Amino acid sequence: MPAFRQVGEKQLPNPVLCMAWSPKRDLIALANTTGELLLHRLASFQRVWSLPPSEYTGKDITALAWRPDGKILAFSLGDTKQVVLCGVEKAEILHVFPIETPVTCMHWMEVMEENSALSSFYNSEDESKLFLPKLPTLPKSYSTTSKIFSEEKSDEIMNLLGEVRLNILALGGDTGFVELYAYGMYKIAALTGVSGTCRSLSLSSDLKSLSIIAEVRSADNDPEICYSQLDTGLLSDCLPEVTRMARKFTHISTLLQYLHLSLTCMCEAWEDILMQMDLRLTKFVQEKNTSTQVQDEFLELLLWGQSSPELQALLMNQLTVKGLKKLGQSIESSYSSIQKLVISHLQSGSEALLYHLSEVKGMSLWKQKFEPLGLDSTAIEGAITAVGSFSLKANELLQVIDKSMKNFKAFFRWLYVAMLRMCEEHVPPELNKMTQKDISFVADFLSEHFSENEELFDRKGKYFNVERVGQYLKDEDEDLVSPPNNKGNQWLKFLQESSHLKESPLLFPAYPQKSLHFVKRMMEGVIEQCLQKPAEVIGKSVKQAVFLPLYTVPESSENTPRLFELPSLWNDKKAKMHYVVFSMPEISPCKLYLLRRATDPNRHIPNSVMAIDLSQTLDNVDENNAAAQPHLAYSCLDARFYDDEMLTVVLQGPEEEHSGRVLGQLPLASTLSCETEFIWKPNQRLDQQSDAIPSQGLVLGNQWRELENMKAQFIAVNGIRKVACVLSSNLRHIRVFEMDVEDEDEEGAESQNATADQDVLDTTMSSQGQDEDGKEVKEQVEAAEHGGDEFQKTEDNLESEEALELS
Repeated sequence: MPAFRQVGEKQLPNPVLCMAWSPKRDLIALANTTGELLLHRLASFQRVWSLPPSEYTGKDITALAWRPDGKILAFSLGDTKQVVLCGVEKAEILHVFPIETPVTCMHWMEVMEENSALSSFYNSEDESKLFLPKLPTLPKSYSTTSKIFSEEKSDEIMNLLGEVRLNILALGGDTGFVELYAYGMYKIAALTGVSGTCRSLSLSSDLKSLSIIAEVRSADNDPEICYSQLDTGLLSDCLPEVTRMARKFTHISTLLQYLHLSLTCMCEAWEDILMQMDLRLTKFVQEKNTSTQVQDEFLELLLWGQSSPELQALLMNQLTVKGLKKLGQSIESSYSSIQKLVISHLQSGSEALLYHLSEVKGMSLWKQKFEPLGLDSTAIEGAITAVGSFSLKANELLQVIDKSMKNFKAFFRWLYVAMLRMCEEHVPPELNKMTQKDISFVADFLSEHFSENEELFDRKGKYFNVERVGQYLKDEDEDLVSPPNNKGNQWLKFLQESSHLKESPLLFPAYPQKSLHFVKRMMEGVIEQCLQKPAEVIGKSVKQAVFLPLYTVPESSENTPRLFELPSLWNDKKAKMHYVVFSMPEISPCKLYLLRRATDPNRHIPNSVMAIDLSQTLDNVDENNAAAQPHLAYSCLDARFYDDEMLTVVLQGPEEEHSGRVLGQLPLASTLSCETEFIWKPNQRLDQQSDAIPSQGLVLGNQWRELENMKAQFIAVNGIRKVACVLSSNLRHIRVFEMDVEDEDEEGAESQNATADQDVLDTTMSSQGQDEDGKEVKEQVEAAEHGGDEFQKTEDNLESEEALELS
């Protein structure tokens, strides 16, 4: 019986560009050339969901990474230069942030360092839940683009932050672009001094160093593969402070998004119907022959009950009694919605933002701890002031809404009665009563709002600004057309007369001429500067500790997809080591090389470079077995670390032998215990001194199987879940294996795998309905029940295999 049990096989319609196993579940994420993200289960390779590309994100997926808890999947888009965080349960986009250059690789790790300061911090972390109410969820009726706050529950920020323990998403790209994001959301370091295009990177779990494999153009313009180790000692030395700061700043950036979405909802609640009054009055002015002012004509109607033929035509033909009633209801409904959003969302969001910023300010004043991380108390003070100004502007809008609602109610009530009289219709007695106070109220409204403004016509194409709320919600830099009238405001008068209070930093500036959008943009800019400074300071503290040029890239590899290509990096948490596995087919095709460095750049490791000789790997050492495996010189197509002590490889025999391709497990214990020391010559690349590298032969025993009828090329593995996924050279043919199956436990293992993620599958299947993929999954489940372990082929598989055989 061959080693490793095959549990699934699939011919895919589109080539796969990235594949990554979940760290916690039997799920694998695939990204294909159309920009579609697919999630498959181990059992018969069933599809759980697919996320199609959208205009909002993009369709050129360049890298994938799972959050260490397996609940969120990050992927980068090359065409739109964005990183997207996607929820695994429901395939919904949770968060998107822009980046400067397309990402070529990403790695998401969790900090594993344990110390007493951290454990006490984790226990007392985030007391904001004791002091701040839960943020109200955004109304679902609005077309907000992000889904962070649209769920029934309102603990979305904590869901995005995940566990209290710090986790960091490392991104690498072209031209030395490397950035670190705490919790996958807040940029905690923007690194400088890295050269070349990142092919792979790995941050150590103790945060002491970052290992990078980069492709660098050498002096003679040949691409070289180089290994760099960067010293990130500041992050590990200040881990409790970094964690606290990162969580605070992640809260702050999420709250900024909450306020932005709340304002988007308010803009949608303010409808264009509110502009109809202004436009109709402008048309009336342009068409009428008389030289009288509009407000005079309305005042004449108010005082004497008489109107000019032009005004009568405007009211009866253009506005109509029915239209006026509808307009009044629309304005009241729209104003009420905006008012609710300001009170429940803008104000609660601003309070939470002030709370977190004030805590960050307190942290910044502890200079011994937080000054090395770039926290600047003066800049944070400015951010607090900006949030205060935004709160003041939101309160000003509430007052304008309140006043406008009273004015419009009185004005529409009077105009409705006047129009009923014009039509000689019955006027309800409850509307007919109008006191002198009501008349003077409407007269004031007409004189203030119905005056013609020639300047306004030049800017907006209308003479009037009857409606005063919309100007606060427009995303323009121009001043308010009708700022609030503050005459007689005793507080403002007191401030102007007080020489000490006028310039006091304790008072938030009000910006009476500016819109709510303008003040919000200003606040976002100030806070953004606060958030960026630590990333710059921490980034500059990171220095290159080691730089090792490995080998030149062979020209023949230009066409192979770089996303899967060796070298491969591994972060050994127990031994606190970085491992790099690579091959040099031009120099020694039958050898696989292993480079290791301590995560602490100051710690020396003997035997830093070793070679694994593959020429005798498949020799059968069983003397009693007559059918011994012939001696073949195998070369390595792809290798990935299965765990700290095992390497999973795809091997290829010499072409002239017509031998198949082999999936195998290489135990590294004997190689790592090699005693021969290799002395690196600093002026040479590794491939120029490869003869001096100590070599160790390995025999696989029964830890291998031939991959029949498949031109296998690439592999993705997960030692925790004991699974492997092999991909063909045309990137469309996939086989999935369980790597560590004991005979007696096969049935139990199979049932365990079938139920491991049933909750995920059930949720998704119920929400997506029985589409074509769902039918295929159902067929495969039934086939698996009847046919045991053997994979039952669907029509698609058969057709694709026939096409493969023909090719």
